[in-house]
Amino acid sequence: MGDNALMQLKKFDSMNVVPFIDIMLVLLVIVLTTATFVARGIIPVNLSKAKSANTIKEKKRLVITIKQDGAIFFDKEQIAKDKVETKLLTYKKQSQISINCDKNAKFDNFVYILDILKNSGFKNVGVITKNE
Repeated sequence: MGDNALMQLKKFDSMNVVPFIDIMLVLLVIVLTTATFVARGIIPVNLSKAKSANTIKEKKRLVITIKQDGAIFFDKEQIAKDKVETKLLTYKKQSQISINCDKNAKFDNFVYILDILKNSGFKNVGVITKNE
């Protein structure tokens, strides 16, 4: 009877885990593949959260993006910091302008853009955030 118990333990000790590993690798490939197709912004930034965040439905608007490294984009076009004011003056004062700022970007870049917008007379300005 003691030998029988030892035989059962040996069977469990020598269980083959290769099929389990194969299944996990297949699942990993599926997850990694589908993760690349998740819709993301054209210029990925890590947005701040706000409870009052809402979606902007107006299509014709300028999105100013400030990336973590300080790069400034007008829609998809990168603009040098010293050319931001000149480029902004080409837009109408009533234009809808949204600022899309990475939460880890330097705050002085954000203030710099807001200061130019205020001094240039732009009133229709919003900050893009994500819901909590």
